[in-house]
Amino acid sequence: MTQSLNGIRVAILASDGFEESELAVPKAEMDAAGIDVHVVAPKGGNIRAWAETCWGDEYPVDKTLDDVSEHDYAALMLPGGVINPDTLRQNDKALAFVRAFFKAGKPVGAICHASWILINADVVEGRRMTSIPSVAQDLINAGAEWEDSEVVCDNGLVTSRKPADLDAFCSKLIEEIDEGRHTDQHA
Repeated sequence: MTQSLNGIRVAILASDGFEESELAVPKAEMDAAGIDVHVVAPKGGNIRAWAETCWGDEYPVDKTLDDVSEHDYAALMLPGGVINPDTLRQNDKALAFVRAFFKAGKPVGAICHASWILINADVVEGRRMTSIPSVAQDLINAGAEWEDSEVVCDNGLVTSRKPADLDAFCSKLIEEIDEGRHTDQHA
């Protein structure tokens, strides 16, 4: 890595029903790299994970969408699950928050079903991406070039398919955060 990641702030945007490993593992990896990670949600208190087949643990929310802006963070990470992205893609504040990272050229990571949020934020057209296969046609219909790979990086946009891809996803996302702004990142 070319710069110290200590003190760099990254937002993880999530709501109830996020896939537990897709928040917990990237957060732990970024914490270990010295990144200051905030869990951002539409509401305060705690949000509850979905752990593959049943409800998982609760996670504390550090900031609400009302309390933050893209200016507060160097990058954004979006965990998947089914419930979480389906909820966030219908939230105008969440979509504006996501869109602002793209407009600023900041790295964004999305895994599994989180690409639904990116579709509704209108930031996928012309981008190379991957996702869980059930979201592939949605991405193609929105103008993305979908590929079946464990991780795809397109000018600061890092996407992966599923929890089994987390090692590659976390490594690439941290690399992109270390690189900083990407002039070809776009909304």
